Amino acid sequence: MSSVQVKAFFHSLTSTLSYIVYDAENLSAAIIDSALDYDGVSGRLATEFADTQLAFISAHQLNVRWILETHAHADHLSAAHYLKTSLMQSGQLSKVAIGENIAQVQRTFADIFDLNEQDISKTGAEFDCLLQDGQALPLGQFTIEVLSTPGHTPDGVSYLVDGNLFVGDTLFMPDAGTARCDFPGGSAKTLYQSITRIYALPDDTKIWMCHDYQPNQRELAYLTSVKESKAANIHVNQDTGIDSFVDIRTQRDNTLAAPKLLYPSLQVNIKAGALPEKSASGKSFIKIPIFNAY
Repeated sequence: MSSVQVKAFFHSLTSTLSYIVYDAENLSAAIIDSALDYDGVSGRLATEFADTQLAFISAHQLNVRWILETHAHADHLSAAHYLKTSLMQSGQLSKVAIGENIAQVQRTFADIFDLNEQDISKTGAEFDCLLQDGQALPLGQFTIEVLSTPGHTPDGVSYLVDGNLFVGDTLFMPDAGTARCDFPGGSAKTLYQSITRIYALPDDTKIWMCHDYQPNQRELAYLTSVKESKAANIHVNQDTGIDSFVDIRTQRDNTLAAPKLLYPSLQVNIKAGALPEKSASGKSFIKIPIFNAY
């Protein structure tokens, strides 16, 4: 039996799943897609969710090697910076990593948010590691294989660990389909190609979701398999052609509103979870662009 263990944490405020993956023998661990608790109305920021993960790490005496992002999320604020700083205080040196195309995402949103060179690097330098397709990261006696899976965003990557695939927003549970592709740099055609790559993995590969919006108010679900998704995914199964998927995805995207935390999330997440620099008053501020101004 494999010593790879997966502990799921559900962030109910944003319907986000975050994972701690670890080697139960070596105790080396990785955190995938963690979140801060942010109220967009009041501007209040808290760390209760991330602290729950830190408590689990402490209780199991884990050594966190990696803090991994599947992409720059647009619906929750990353806890990567907070986790790295907190773990450093306990003597752990963890690296924050994301797909190398984060630089493209930074350039896009630097223009949207009017960010200058002091605000954002546009090269991904805020992250400790920029990951390439096929790269292998050590995790105890195992490796984390990086699979480039863009389409939802240009920087999308999935992480394969001993038959466990963490797909970010590439796929949802079979009854929920796939992620939207209408963000800047998104592409339904590219997402289809990424999913085709996932479907080429062994049928028993476990697929762990980054979100579950619980359609029809069903119980929380976040684990499926390549076999199950190929057979039953409502947007892209083994019989779905690329043109059909692009039509389905485009029609669906045209009905979707912007995520509630779109602007706060992106301004933090393209900087590896670091908050905007404080003003002279000691406060951080989020920019909200106004479009179609009169």
